[in-house]
Amino acid sequence: MDERDYYVESRTTKPIELVCSFCKTKDTYELPWVVRKKKGTLPRGADERDRAKFAKAQSYMVLAQDKVNCKNMRCRRPFEVSGTKTLAFLTD
Repeated sequence: MDERDYYVESRTTKPIELVCSFCKTKDTYELPWVVRKKKGTLPRGADERDRAKFAKAQSYMVLAQDKVNCKNMRCRRPFEVSGTKTLAFLTD
């Protein structure tokens, strides 16, 4: 059984303040995240190994994009999202 069978996947955006590494302009950017929430029950056809994996599985979010374009009209250069966690575990 594949790990993707344990989760319901959706997409969301979260605002975060970033500073452009080229022009040093600070602005708020909407970063896309992939949210994987653990299903309530184990899918059909699971064996003992799959049950153990499912018991350890947790809901989490993964950053979907690691670069953003600067919002400053004079700069507009893409820069890496640094100083931000790319994985976040969710609590129920």
